[in-house]
Amino acid sequence: MSAAPLHVRHVNLARGFRGGERQTLLLIEALAQLGQGITQSLVCRRDSPLRNQLITPEVQLIDADHALAGHLRAPRPSLVHAHEAKAVHWAWLERRLRGTPYLLTRRVPQPVKDKPFNRLTYGAAARAVAISSVIETHLRQRAWCPVERIPSVLSGQPSDPAKVAALRQRFAGHPVIGHIGALVDRHKGQRVLLDAARRLRESHPEVRFLLLGEGEDAEALAAESRDLGNVIWEGFQPNVGDYLEIMTLFAFPSRNEGLGSTLLDAMDHGVPIVASRVDGIPDLIEDGVSGVLVPPADGAALSAALAQLLDDPSRRRALATAARARLAAFTPAAMGASYLACYRSILDERRQLSPDV
Repeated sequence: MSAAPLHVRHVNLARGFRGGERQTLLLIEALAQLGQGITQSLVCRRDSPLRNQLITPEVQLIDADHALAGHLRAPRPSLVHAHEAKAVHWAWLERRLRGTPYLLTRRVPQPVKDKPFNRLTYGAAARAVAISSVIETHLRQRAWCPVERIPSVLSGQPSDPAKVAALRQRFAGHPVIGHIGALVDRHKGQRVLLDAARRLRESHPEVRFLLLGEGEDAEALAAESRDLGNVIWEGFQPNVGDYLEIMTLFAFPSRNEGLGSTLLDAMDHGVPIVASRVDGIPDLIEDGVSGVLVPPADGAALSAALAQLLDDPSRRRALATAARARLAAFTPAAMGASYLACYRSILDERRQLSPDV
């Protein structure tokens, strides 16, 4: 017997494009590849970068710049998947208007604030999905709705041999410590990385710190590092796979992190990782086995770990090999299959409660 038709309406009302938006698109693409009678639509802002990044043409786009918009512009879906906080409000209103069940994915490590509207909107969800163990713990402590864990996944960043060769030539003779992330220090901790760069410029003068990304702290961070000749701000780059190919180490000194899906891309390209021991990162990195974990906000510890690996190529290779072996559980196909099982479970439960639905 074939599976019943399923229409999933994804909702992501974010203004920008960060890890959560990339994961939204990866899921849409993975579900499209599964087939199985699945159709999809996406509710997003009219100015959302999701529209330009979406490569699945059969997905219907629905305009909504806030939670009150877009509910009656298309046939009612089987269920709604809310991918960020404002989307949860949209999904709750859709359920109130048309009875559509919904689930939400929680991607940030901070506990959900215990406020009446949060209790209402989370409590009405059929499922809350956590991307890491720390988020799962917080959600279960609230006990507002059933919870399960489905981690974020690697994005499969491609690389262009010609561009990689040009980058290798550009950085010839310079080991590269790379970082990719939004330039928001309170989240990603770039100032900790600058501290490490100051500490290493004397002992390892040939090393270059290469930071990719843009964000609200870009100008301030550039100003603070003007005296650091070993720091290069590369800005936003769409071809991060090319840069990952030339990195000697990947530094990720986040102050808080839901999971850190960028680490999966570094692992996929064989780059050894030094990261903060914070929030969801230990779900991906086993300290001393598949990477090195250091205390958050500790430039001395970060620089010491980087220095040790710079001086030990065999250990770098061992860490990268062990990290790559963990990736099978973090592929888009695995995420798509897990979410599909979740969707089917929600609809089966609903049919058991209301057989006429």
